[in-house]
Amino acid sequence: MDFTPTEEQTAARDLAARIFGDLSTHERLTAVGTCSDGELWKALCEAGLPAAVEDIGLLGLVLLLEEQGRTTAQVPFAASCVYGLLAVSAHGSAEQRERLLPGIADGSVVMTGALSDSAVRAGGSGELSGVAPVVPWLRDATHVLVADEEHRLWLVRTADARCEPVELTAPWSAGRLTLDATPAEQLGGVDAYDDMYGEMYDDVLATARTAFAGLQAGVCAGSVARAVAYTNTREQFGQPLAAKQGVQLRAADAHMDTEAIRVTAYEAAWRRDEGLDYAAHALTAAWWASEAGHRVVHAGQHLHGGMGADLEHPVHRHFLWGRQLDAYLGCGSELLQELGESIVHGEGEGEGDA
Repeated sequence: MDFTPTEEQTAARDLAARIFGDLSTHERLTAVGTCSDGELWKALCEAGLPAAVEDIGLLGLVLLLEEQGRTTAQVPFAASCVYGLLAVSAHGSAEQRERLLPGIADGSVVMTGALSDSAVRAGGSGELSGVAPVVPWLRDATHVLVADEEHRLWLVRTADARCEPVELTAPWSAGRLTLDATPAEQLGGVDAYDDMYGEMYDDVLATARTAFAGLQAGVCAGSVARAVAYTNTREQFGQPLAAKQGVQLRAADAHMDTEAIRVTAYEAAWRRDEGLDYAAHALTAAWWASEAGHRVVHAGQHLHGGMGADLEHPVHRHFLWGRQLDAYLGCGSELLQELGESIVHGEGEGEGDA
């Protein structure tokens, strides 16, 4: 395994870091409130970053999402790339790829996904009915990738559905999606084989888990960086807080947890890009992002002392994003159970991957 970024991945990451650093400032985030930053999204698309994901792969996307997470930038980057660009490029029909990918790349088409926590049924003519109670970035989306009860994937235009705003822990422009005999098209087209639907769903789900784990790695890295900066400048009894052993140990634990999230996300992404089995590795990354991410953002807030309780302090955004990603990726015990079951059922598979 070699997680060293390619020149293209490095260039894209550095460009993303500059754009997020310049435009996703504390003052700007305060002004945006709970909405998405349309100007930032436009800048990212004009720089060609969503379009680049098709070339730099899932590992490249994880690198970009780390930079987004460091600044908690409020744009639908992860959702549109995972449920749109990567899903359509991997599983869409030739006609769907030709029609949708250019718009996803330039930002005029914004995708999100409703893969779980929904009860959606498909009718005989391809219409969908049901409710997805919480869909991240739905208020920004033009299309939603919806999974029905049989795990078939459908493309739905938000203009054809009822979308109601929902406020989450983090400002993700979420919404409630209600479908009532809503027209939809199958991902892959009508000629897709029935036995492929499970594989499509599993791949998109694993891709999403990996990408959002990468986003959590950035959120945690940003939280730790803020805590380190604060404890190095905040003095108590004539010494910086960082000089205290308890503070050092707490920060060190948070750093190690962040590295665990990062490396497991890198491994899962690298394996997908290499065409190897990666579902279990995506679950591992999701588990670390959920369990360890929870610990890290709490530590980042606690290391700020009383300042960490200020809802307007920048570190509080990392806390909100970390808790939201924890909830979105799923309960750690449930992920661990799913991982264990996948290992049991997959015994003997993938022995040639090493």
